[in-house]
Amino acid sequence: MKEIQSSMAGTVFQVLVGAGDNVAAGQTVLVLESMKMEIPVDAQTDGTVGEIKVAVGDFVNEGDILVVLS
Repeated sequence: MKEIQSSMAGTVFQVLVGAGDNVAAGQTVLVLESMKMEIPVDAQTDGTVGEIKVAVGDFVNEGDILVVLS
């Protein structure tokens, strides 16, 4: 399993994928909002979304697991 982690603290603004979706390396899977800026979070590798660990409006810290790919 591959984990996509938050690179910074912020609030989940958008979740762009769902469980079972195939994603490609470089594809944006969700968007964080921090200090009124939108920060895209991209998949580092190809995979299938196994689990989404956050929801829109959740606050996350740097290093928190956002999405698990299988």
